[in-house]
Amino acid sequence: MFDRRRSDIFFAWLFRIMSLSSVLALASIMVFVLVQGAGPFVFSTARGIRIVPERIEEMSVNGESYRNHTTFINVPPGASAISIAFSGGGSSGLLEIALNDAEQDPEKALAFIKNEYVKSGSDGNESAENEGGEISCPRAYSWTLTYPGRLPGLPSKIHILLPERPYGFFDFVAGAEWRPTYNKRYGILPMILGTIVVSFAAILLGLPLAIFSSVFLAEFVPPKPASFIRSGIELLAGIPSVVYGFFGLMVIVPWIKNTFQVPSGNGLLAAAIVLGVMILPTVITIAETALRAVPVSVREASLSLGASKMRTAWAVVLPHARSGVTAAVILGISRAVGETMAVILVAGNSPQFVKGITGSLRTLTATIALEMGYAEGRHNEILFSIGVVLFVLILILNSVILFVRRNTEE
Repeated sequence: MFDRRRSDIFFAWLFRIMSLSSVLALASIMVFVLVQGAGPFVFSTARGIRIVPERIEEMSVNGESYRNHTTFINVPPGASAISIAFSGGGSSGLLEIALNDAEQDPEKALAFIKNEYVKSGSDGNESAENEGGEISCPRAYSWTLTYPGRLPGLPSKIHILLPERPYGFFDFVAGAEWRPTYNKRYGILPMILGTIVVSFAAILLGLPLAIFSSVFLAEFVPPKPASFIRSGIELLAGIPSVVYGFFGLMVIVPWIKNTFQVPSGNGLLAAAIVLGVMILPTVITIAETALRAVPVSVREASLSLGASKMRTAWAVVLPHARSGVTAAVILGISRAVGETMAVILVAGNSPQFVKGITGSLRTLTATIALEMGYAEGRHNEILFSIGVVLFVLILILNSVILFVRRNTEE
């Protein structure tokens, strides 16, 4: 026989366990993202200098031997010099480097004292040429020495990676230069302003239309046509964002280019139009549901006092459904701020301050999506920090909306 009491106890504990698991999972994700995001401003990328050999059979670093080594070789912190001897393919080399930990400029932190390379001749005798490996510093905190390899086109290399010191938080938030792979500059102020501007423009274009549409569906359209239109709007909400972006790329971008006579139509206006269209289904669906939830007695009371149907809809029903409409606005803003694929396709993705209504811009989400695939080291950590900034930005915007709503109600 079914024991209802035991069943109630079982499901009560089941709900508690599931709720606790959900809270713990969300808390773990938040802690992980926050810790990863705070790391670049607290810790260095490594304790000391790291060396990575490439296509070198045998290698000795400060007296310690390595054979066919392809991962990091750590130089102890505080070392004043590095002595590297390597061989392979009938060739050998010697490299001596003086270190200066006090030097802030990474290009001056290393001094190459000796750079010799000896290659065996065709007769088996060694022909020592007083030329060492080719030294290049294509990126900050990274040196590369290139030597002829056993096969043409496959040179041997020694990569020397200097540790990056903790990055300044103010330079990160207020910096205007984003060059993560060249000179390690991580200023995201243009992306923050780009995110705010394009989201505000999308809300400015899409929110009035969404509110008007929701009031029209809830108050003026007969039930059967309204149900048909509502199904179409819900279908639009399920379309992937990349489809909206592709539509913007093929239709809106060329129209802007031809209308404004600009070299490229990718920019603020195109992104604002696409995002404005994308938030319509979400805002309309939630706001219209909130309007339909208003009791019929409220409408009848207004009409009985002589108010017109239009007056009742705008002055009575809409204020009565303020909570639901506010939730719709918050979700619309959150989607506009957090949208990625559509913005990547139509915004231009230039990490600079937006210049004009047709100027190119890049948002925070686009930066994460575009660069996560090849980011490494400090660059990868900074992308986590951008995620934290995006979370804080959405939290601030939603808090402002709720604050304004609370003051309006009071």
